[in-house]
Amino acid sequence: MTLFETGRVCVKTMGREAGRYCVVVEQMNGKYVVVTGPKYLSGVRRRSCNVRHLEPLDIKIDIRDGADDDTVAKAIESAGLTERFRQKVRLGE
Repeated sequence: MTLFETGRVCVKTMGREAGRYCVVVEQMNGKYVVVTGPKYLSGVRRRSCNVRHLEPLDIKIDIRDGADDDTVAKAIESAGLTERFRQKVRLGE
């Protein structure tokens, strides 16, 4: 079991989406995972991402591997994290 398992909530630390919450949807190999916000919720669109650009949190939601954005959004809502995903984290403080 890896740190970046399916359903792990993370914060992006690099790029234009830095400081935004996302969810690991699928593992590609040791260095890359597929993440989604979903875009209409947190601003992070579905894409592959280097694990060095993610900061994993202790939160994990229950989704299956390769889940679509609607399923991820419903899991976020049922976990009570919707407002948290709409906010941006201030990095480096």
